[in-house]
Amino acid sequence: MQLQEMELTPTWKQVLQGEFKQAYMQNLQIFLAQELEQGKIVYPAEKDYFKALNLTPFDAVKVVILGQDPYHGEGQGHGLCFSVPSGVKIPPSLANIYKELKDDLGVPIPPTGNLTAWAEQGVLLLNSVLTVEQSKANSHKNQGWELFTDKIIQSVNEQQQGVVFILWGAYAQKKGALIDTKKHCVLNSPHPSPLSSYRGFFGSKPFSQTNQYLVSQGGSEIIW
Repeated sequence: MQLQEMELTPTWKQVLQGEFKQAYMQNLQIFLAQELEQGKIVYPAEKDYFKALNLTPFDAVKVVILGQDPYHGEGQGHGLCFSVPSGVKIPPSLANIYKELKDDLGVPIPPTGNLTAWAEQGVLLLNSVLTVEQSKANSHKNQGWELFTDKIIQSVNEQQQGVVFILWGAYAQKKGALIDTKKHCVLNSPHPSPLSSYRGFFGSKPFSQTNQYLVSQGGSEIIW
């Protein structure tokens, strides 16, 4: 499957169509094809590379949560950052996100790690790198995805108003340089992983802060 032939929702296609003609995207296509030809297992499945975009159309983006790259465990990565398919064990970072959500808004901890319902409400669950080799974290970094997802962030920043960007951890916070804080709300905190969550992720109240900001801009709350 060619990356440029993958279906994007019309609004994202309009924003990103120029990227598919760029040399970096052609090189990324070659890299991914070679990985698959060599029999490597890549997450998510090809049909889900752009799942975050297709579940959250460009003109519907209210919140952006930025991850690094997909979960690399068997059956985990399915195209939404921090999310896993229904029936898959909830990973530690997401378990901490749910714990903070319960402490913040009193939301009971869900039985599933599937965050599709967030995406369908306008929460763009975007990884910086959209693919990964099974069992090898960061194995697809510096292959071109970062340029593509930077374009996504830049486009939301420039063409939208009043979006909440939730940046967890140093990697995500580097992307903060692309965001105009006069036009948008940026929430920074440590990453929810067990290694860093106790340094300030817990108690950061990103969910209530997000909803308060959205309402202040005349929008509607996310049902987390």
